Amino acid sequence: MVRPHIHLSWKPTSKWTSFRTGVSLHSHTSHSRETLDFIPRISSRIPIVREAVRFQERRYREANGRDLDYYQCWWTPPLSAREALHLERNQIQNSLKMQPLVSITDHDNIEAPMLLRVLSEGRDTPISVEWTVPFRHTFFHIGVHNIAPRRAQERMAALAAFTANPVEGHIEGILAGLAEDPETLIVFNHPYWDEKHFGQELHNRTVQDFVNAYKPYLHALELNGLRPWTENKITVGLSQHSGVPLISGGDRHGCEPNALLNVTNAQTFGEFVDEVRNDRRSSVVIMPQYKESFTVRILAGICDVLRENEGHTLGWTRWSDRVFYRRDNGTIESLSSVFKGDEPIIVKQFIAMMRLVESRRFKAALRLLPAQSQELTL
Repeated sequence: MVRPHIHLSWKPTSKWTSFRTGVSLHSHTSHSRETLDFIPRISSRIPIVREAVRFQERRYREANGRDLDYYQCWWTPPLSAREALHLERNQIQNSLKMQPLVSITDHDNIEAPMLLRVLSEGRDTPISVEWTVPFRHTFFHIGVHNIAPRRAQERMAALAAFTANPVEGHIEGILAGLAEDPETLIVFNHPYWDEKHFGQELHNRTVQDFVNAYKPYLHALELNGLRPWTENKITVGLSQHSGVPLISGGDRHGCEPNALLNVTNAQTFGEFVDEVRNDRRSSVVIMPQYKESFTVRILAGICDVLRENEGHTLGWTRWSDRVFYRRDNGTIESLSSVFKGDEPIIVKQFIAMMRLVESRRFKAALRLLPAQSQELTL
């Protein structure tokens, strides 16, 4: 049985403060595509936002004769690769007083780490990705960290080909190929998040089937910084039952740095991988932001997306520059090209309501909503 080593950053002890290195795993940059399906899921918890979203959905249905397909639209996180690297490094250096190791994992592409590696400040950035794995009636996300540079494009092409045309019998061969490199780390990200709304009980059974089938190639299970602690505790149980170690994964999409980190004495990412894969050692530190209301944190992330970023590397300064949709004819356009700088009134009203989230009074009200506590019982 694997005993989890989970620590609270606001309760410093010699068990973790003596480590020299902090590790940030699983965060996203403007190179990720994120679907808009979170809008109805999150808005359903907040009456004033829920009604605004439903009004927009009715208008779309009346104008187009069909329901809005949130999967045909997507947004990209506000931070560039360089900004994301600095954000994660700064938290580790300033809050933990440790040397930083940062692994960025965008959805199904390695553009960010490849770009960072041409900069002197990012030349040691591991080439990593969050791979979407369709599996039976659902899908899982697998973090693949520190792919060998000489094989990165080849590996990425194989992963993308499977995602586009999944055949369950091919999964083992792909995972085995990735695991051949002793410095590559394979992590089952947020296993108990039923992203496809498959049904939690059925999803949980499918998780168990996946772990049973591919356990030899799964080096760690992720405690996720953007999932509730009640869900992460189930992952703790899976780790203890399966013998697969736990690891942190912040899953940052906005401007709040990762809420969960690893600490280690490893000096390089390859050394850290060796600790987890071979020694089965992993120490997770929970940062203070994880104590905040789950809904408040998610909505704050949405506000980050809606905020202007004058220094965006690609020049996408407005939120509408970073939201895209696919027309019926297959062409892809940003919302800014459609709005031409003049968003519809209903969109402006929705953004204004989202801005309220940043006020202390609104946050205080959200914290009173039921099922918002994050009681961290370790």
